[in-house]
Amino acid sequence: MKESLMDVVCCPLDKAELDLAVDEREDEEILAGTLTCTECGETYPIEDGIPNLLPPDMREEAAA
Repeated sequence: MKESLMDVVCCPLDKAELDLAVDEREDEEILAGTLTCTECGETYPIEDGIPNLLPPDMREEAAA
């Protein structure tokens, strides 16, 4: 995920802004980290450079 994507992504639950916490970066690509909603506090993982913006209940169903 490129950091410039932060200009267009928002929380799927309440459309609020997301804060980015980077765990792993390679050049300009964010490979691992977390997006946290500034309103509701929900967190969304970034894994292998892909942000998972599914709501929490849908994330659990998709993993099964």
